[in-house]
Amino acid sequence: MAFEAIQKVTQTEQANRNQKAEAAAEAKKIVAQAQRAGKELVASARAQAEEKVKAMMAQAEEMAAEQSRQVLEGNAVACEALKQEARGRLDRAADLIVGRVGKN
Repeated sequence: MAFEAIQKVTQTEQANRNQKAEAAAEAKKIVAQAQRAGKELVASARAQAEEKVKAMMAQAEEMAAEQSRQVLEGNAVACEALKQEARGRLDRAADLIVGRVGKN
């Protein structure tokens, strides 16, 4: 009977060792899966952030182009007004010059 008891204890201990090894292997598998999932999440978040940055840059470039266009239009209008004013003064200056030259 003692031999059977020793054999039973030995079998139980072996079963426990097997269960521990299986649990350790399963734990390693779970950790590896979690690490892969974490890396995938980081890669996905990075890709989304890059897409957002691209969209924001495109929007900023569009806004800058629109502002440049508006400034250029405003400057063109101001330049035209200055040209018209200068042309008006040119006529008066020519009249003054002709008037002074004619007096001499």
